[in-house]
Amino acid sequence: MHAGKKGLVVADSQPADALVSIDASRDLEINRCVTQLRLLVAAGFAATLLSASLAFDWWDGPGGYDTTVGYAGVVVFGLATAWLIWMLPAERGAVVVVTPYGIRDLRIGNEFLPWESIAEISADESRGHKAIVLTPSPDLQRQLSTIPTLARRAQDGRIVIRSEGLATNFDTLLRACRDFHAGTGARTALQQEDERRPQGFAVQAS
Repeated sequence: MHAGKKGLVVADSQPADALVSIDASRDLEINRCVTQLRLLVAAGFAATLLSASLAFDWWDGPGGYDTTVGYAGVVVFGLATAWLIWMLPAERGAVVVVTPYGIRDLRIGNEFLPWESIAEISADESRGHKAIVLTPSPDLQRQLSTIPTLARRAQDGRIVIRSEGLATNFDTLLRACRDFHAGTGARTALQQEDERRPQGFAVQAS
């Protein structure tokens, strides 16, 4: 992790990022895990090579059906591998940004969700995969249908943010979200208190 002008940036490989301390006054920018992408590229190369061996009959096989499967595999795995290679340099930028004012997950959409529009932050686990669940406020809930990207990712009216593929662990991301969300509640309470507080008066010198 290194500190940037815009806030804290979690680098691509941080095996000990559970030790990251969250500064609720600065932005937390989280990149994709490039190591995982590289493994996928290697797997794509292997699958493409295996498909090519079937397509061009490098092994003595029955041919026919295997050749057709091989050509199909070369096209599918070749395109997928090329797409992953194209993504590698672009994935150096942050895909999840958590700020004192809200959160944005570019994997879901480009929308910035203010903490004031989030009623609750909770954790969920399904089939061994952990996720952060954002429960929208009634106002945001009514607007979900007008935001197609969020509406497609919403589950039972809740917005799910997954930690898989990110250069941080689930606990760090959850703690950051909760700390920033709690800070927003504290700021809102102070603002309301200031609004209720009677205005001072000027003493006119005689």
